[in-house]
Amino acid sequence: MYETIQILHSYLAYIALAVLLFAVANAITGLVGKRIFNMNKDLRLSLFALILCHIQLLIGLILYIISPNGFSAIQEFGMGGLTSAARLLAVEHPTVNILAIVAITIGWSRHKKFVEGDKKFKSIAIFYGIGLLLILSRIPWNQWF
Repeated sequence: MYETIQILHSYLAYIALAVLLFAVANAITGLVGKRIFNMNKDLRLSLFALILCHIQLLIGLILYIISPNGFSAIQEFGMGGLTSAARLLAVEHPTVNILAIVAITIGWSRHKKFVEGDKKFKSIAIFYGIGLLLILSRIPWNQWF
């Protein structure tokens, strides 16, 4: 079961990152190009990125609970006994990614309060962009390639 959830978490990460990157790029081009916020294309792309990121977070939290490298490693060795790679997986990766999902959620919530398209694009570009940067900063790159 652990291996299946880990594979799902790994492959969904590629999809979630691609959609999130596309949503950020779409918001930036919409803001710079002074486009009207399209309820079909722009709204759905941003919502799809939000949903995928939340699903990825839920799968990651399940993986964290059942993983031998996650919570159980902290309980067994303590924070001082973890290597930098183990600390990345046990502490930094989940904490920073939760903060990234919070930023993305704030961006989604803020964009709904605005009527003007430029403010909607700006909210999505800033907060989704912050979330994307946070996620990219804590990916265990040595395991991805």
